[in-house]
Amino acid sequence: MSGDLIRQPPRLTEPARPGPAQLRAALVHAVEQLPALPPADPSDRYGIRALTVLWLEADKTEHTRRAYFGDVAAWLDWCDRTGLDPMEARRADVDAWKATLTVTARDGSVRKASSSTVARRLAAISSWYQYMEDNDVTDRNPVSAVKRPKVDRQSPFPALAEAETAKLLDHVAQRAARLGTEAAHRDSALLSLMFHTGLRVSGVTTAQVEDLAYDRGHRILWYTKKGQTRDFVPLAPPVLAALDAYLQLRAQREGELSGPLLATSPHPHDPARAGGRPLTQRDVWLAMRRYAKEAGLAAADTITPHTSRRTVATTLLANGVPIEKVQDLLSHNDIRVTRGYDAARHKLDSSPVYTLASVISRHQPE
Repeated sequence: MSGDLIRQPPRLTEPARPGPAQLRAALVHAVEQLPALPPADPSDRYGIRALTVLWLEADKTEHTRRAYFGDVAAWLDWCDRTGLDPMEARRADVDAWKATLTVTARDGSVRKASSSTVARRLAAISSWYQYMEDNDVTDRNPVSAVKRPKVDRQSPFPALAEAETAKLLDHVAQRAARLGTEAAHRDSALLSLMFHTGLRVSGVTTAQVEDLAYDRGHRILWYTKKGQTRDFVPLAPPVLAALDAYLQLRAQREGELSGPLLATSPHPHDPARAGGRPLTQRDVWLAMRRYAKEAGLAAADTITPHTSRRTVATTLLANGVPIEKVQDLLSHNDIRVTRGYDAARHKLDSSPVYTLASVISRHQPE
């Protein structure tokens, strides 16, 4: 059983849309709480805690940073409880820790961690050790020889059929027209943006009003890609209609618009909840699942923000868009990731099980 049940390792909490100074302060504070490491020495720029802050800062999205911090915190917590100096760890120690990994389900039950969870945690710990090794803090990476579990390449989450996508977007658009509230129009714009562009949820939640622009007659949105590089995507008329309706309502309340492109709205009965903060990934997840249920989609209980990316990919590939264009839209570095969506579609659409059922049914009595 995991030691997580005994003591929770520290978590990384970042301020919404932090500036560099705020982010650095949050990381320093979080890293100070990590167990099993020597105390920070302000005069040593290559101390383990100082390097850990730099490792977390370097080329990571907010989501990746939180996940990697949590994984390293769990490993260091185990080291602390077992009396192991992390800088003296060997492969056998990592293997011993790997065997204890569990996760806690929503009902409170504890089960063995999935292959994907174990692989991600090992990747995070290995990345941390590699950074330490690159900076001459340690002379080995104890994770490098550890056997990684095989992970399914296909996502366990669904892609929506074209009719389901249309049904979902029509539902949120009609809801916005019926209610007429800023929040309803924001959620309509949110889903339209995600299902028409295939943007990662982090690209949507970090987008700012000033990221909207014009280029050669097109309305475009600048966004931050995985790896912290910037790119843009053109906005199709349905997205613009939903987005403009939302921003017009918001401008009536705020005046000149600035800040997050999609923001929380003021609570009608609670002055303390003034709104204006960017939507979080959890906000997006809850909204998508809520509206999928209201629209009566069969996949409502398993829908996630990544569903929109899978849906965009499979829809475009099914309608003859060249795979290279889909790869570019989704910012996949490896075209094999894009091909995976097409393979999944063909496995379903052209499965021989339907032929088999048809053949058998012809020989059954009516």
